[in-house]
Amino acid sequence: MNQPDQTTHFGFRDVPLGDKQTLVNDVFHSVASRYDLMNDLMSGGLHRVWKDITINALNPPKNDAPFALLDVAGGTGDIAFRAAEAAGLGFHATVCDINTDMLGVGRNRALARHLDQQVSFVEGNAETLAFPNRSFDAYTIAFGIRNVPRIDAALREAYRVLRPGSRFLCLEFSTVDVPGLDRLYDFFSFNVIPPLGRAVTGDAESYQYLVESIRKFPRPNQFAEMIRDAGFARVKWESLSGGIVALHSGWRL
Repeated sequence: MNQPDQTTHFGFRDVPLGDKQTLVNDVFHSVASRYDLMNDLMSGGLHRVWKDITINALNPPKNDAPFALLDVAGGTGDIAFRAAEAAGLGFHATVCDINTDMLGVGRNRALARHLDQQVSFVEGNAETLAFPNRSFDAYTIAFGIRNVPRIDAALREAYRVLRPGSRFLCLEFSTVDVPGLDRLYDFFSFNVIPPLGRAVTGDAESYQYLVESIRKFPRPNQFAEMIRDAGFARVKWESLSGGIVALHSGWRL
């Protein structure tokens, strides 16, 4: 007897599990060149504060000691660049992203910032990383994990490539927990962001998906349990800006 196809969420739609990655790729191919501008417009610049908080939590060494960061789904380089600027001479970041257009934007930004020796860009899939076991000192993923079809597989891969004593950090949109702000946030998300996406990138549908995908992502305590299930210890999270985003962390011990 044939088994039914597995399905997953693409925004509010149920799609075959094997189709989600292609659909997500199409979203980011469409918006890559204006992705960072849209982040500023959508968040009022707050995404910069959230990313700085992530780097403060990462706290890369400021000396010559070797330190290898893997930043997954970080195609345009924001997290990697911030980490490189905060770190010492022993730091190197590898940005791994499945989308060639996003990587192209990141490489150009690295050259413009003279960070191309400290930050390298590799095309790859978060679910099947092409790196050896225990090869990185930290793993970051910012606003990317909810776009991964098999989140549990990506978390297991994060655990696999980290050295013992290394840290996992995930910055992601979350569940607004402030009365009143939740209604305002929903109105802005569904009535302002897609038209803004159309005006800036010529693509409203991609931003409709992005705001829908936030609502389908697990709540912070559920996501923390998924991180524990992947093997991480000392898992915790911090809600930021009234729960608009959450920063989850765990350690490979």
